[in-house]
Amino acid sequence: MKITKIITEVKHIELKTPFKTALRTAAHAEFVRVFVECENGLTGVGEAPATKAITGEGIEDILESIGSVKELFFNLSPKEAITTLHKAKIGSSAKAALDIAFVHLLAQEAKKRLYDYFGATDLSLLKTDVTISLNETDKMLYDAKKAYSEGMEILKVKVGSDVLHAVGVVRAIEKELPCAKILVDANQAWSVEDAEFFVTNMFDIKIELIEQPVIAADLDGLRKVTEFSHIPILADEAAFTLEDVKKVVNSKSADMINIKFMKCGGVSKAIEILEYAREQKVPCMLGSMLEGPCSINMAIYLAFAYRDVVKYVDLDSPLLYKEPCSELDFEFHGCEITFKN
Repeated sequence: MKITKIITEVKHIELKTPFKTALRTAAHAEFVRVFVECENGLTGVGEAPATKAITGEGIEDILESIGSVKELFFNLSPKEAITTLHKAKIGSSAKAALDIAFVHLLAQEAKKRLYDYFGATDLSLLKTDVTISLNETDKMLYDAKKAYSEGMEILKVKVGSDVLHAVGVVRAIEKELPCAKILVDANQAWSVEDAEFFVTNMFDIKIELIEQPVIAADLDGLRKVTEFSHIPILADEAAFTLEDVKKVVNSKSADMINIKFMKCGGVSKAIEILEYAREQKVPCMLGSMLEGPCSINMAIYLAFAYRDVVKYVDLDSPLLYKEPCSELDFEFHGCEITFKN
């Protein structure tokens, strides 16, 4: 099975409300969709969103990168194409879009559903968190209560550089929703001192984890926070590749790792990290970056296969879409993810 054609298009999905973090604000999910066609008629589909604040790639960057390398894959099998892809000097999101499409082709070539291809055996429901965007305290509390009332009991609360605001909003949400599971994501917004201040003010509050409290490059600072904190620390922007993950794990800089296709370069690289995490007994979050339905589908299938490693699922993009999406293979009932009938 040889690759004969690669084409791209840009897609937009409007969101219910703006998605706001310490790094960016988005009114819609914007992503590149890539189609990889083979001589036998099979087509693999992959996607990559614009996440310039995180991966350094906007839509034009992703399109340009894919355009610059696509001819390398003509007349190669999907397996050969994956090997060639990860030698290319292009951004991680562009790689992820192509990698997702190539893996999609491999599953079709094997005549397997994606969950079978990944080796999933337990297909009982998964639960994802839902993002509470960074806003004024009253607005975040309103959003959290609304999400919880709609069956979304796992809340990923985005906070910014104002650590007093972070303390206040988390306390307010926990007081109003004592049964909710709260994950706090600082998106690199704090200093070590800020992080320790936040942790100190959370001793009477139950929090599942704190995600990337300090800048990605400061592994020493991340380690100091991890040593100080009674709350588990999750490395996100500090852990793009398998090599990054090994540095974080070996230096004991964090308790958990957030794996995202757009950081590591796609499904095949995510599997390498998941296998390493399984071997090292490091719990993971399988995350996303406000993505389209094809990449979310792929990530959910992978979450089923690695549910022994994936302690937290952060694949809530479909919950943020303004309208239901017919391209999803799954249904979302609150935070519960099940296969479509």
